[in-house]
Amino acid sequence: MKHSTSAWRLKAIRLLLFAVSVIFILAGWHRGEIRTVLIKATRICLECIGIG
Repeated sequence: MKHSTSAWRLKAIRLLLFAVSVIFILAGWHRGEIRTVLIKATRICLECIGIG
């Protein structure tokens, strides 16, 4: 019985973390931060390759 309670808690924690991550992604999208992240990622990649 203890094993099933532990498994249930683990599933609940995973679901909660998934929900929180989706909420944060949507909040960043709403604030327009996706563009900022993509611009910074592009700069970093170009600097690593030596193009930028």
